[in-house]
Amino acid sequence: MNSKFKGLVLSALFAALISAGSFLIIPLPGGIPIVLQDMMSMLSGLILGPVYGAIAVAVFLLLGSMGLPVFSGKAGFHILTSHPTCGFLYGYFLAALVSGLFLHILLNKNKEHSNLKQYILISIAALIATIICFTMGIIGFTHITHKTVAESIPLVVLPFIPGNTIKLILMVPLTKKFRKTVQL
Repeated sequence: MNSKFKGLVLSALFAALISAGSFLIIPLPGGIPIVLQDMMSMLSGLILGPVYGAIAVAVFLLLGSMGLPVFSGKAGFHILTSHPTCGFLYGYFLAALVSGLFLHILLNKNKEHSNLKQYILISIAALIATIICFTMGIIGFTHITHKTVAESIPLVVLPFIPGNTIKLILMVPLTKKFRKTVQL
């Protein structure tokens, strides 16, 4: 199977996984629910790389903007422009792109890397992706709700630290295993 076709098929698969991540929703009082979408979008960049990972998230965003209820059970272009979670959605794209690029450059598939180096670089990439998602989430939330950053952090960041720590711990071995298998 040629690499480009394989990449597009895997992008479609990851777009479906990101979308499926919206069906496990734990609502929180601040209006930002706990979902698996962020983990799936970050994994798309970590595993597929910057191009195909970003394509997967872009397809997910396109599906949601066209009316499929993949944005935490919501749908429509207005979610991308006027909902408190809009920053996270843009953060998914940027996180997949940046984390994929980070690993593409530093874990070149044409070179041999020790397991320790791979785990360290994947951990750093996953942390960068998480920080991007939260940063974009705060930006979007403050823009839409007109709250200050100080008012937003307890609503947008603090409740998610335990869950995102678990997601980070899961993403590293998953990326290590599947990145080598995918080999785009």
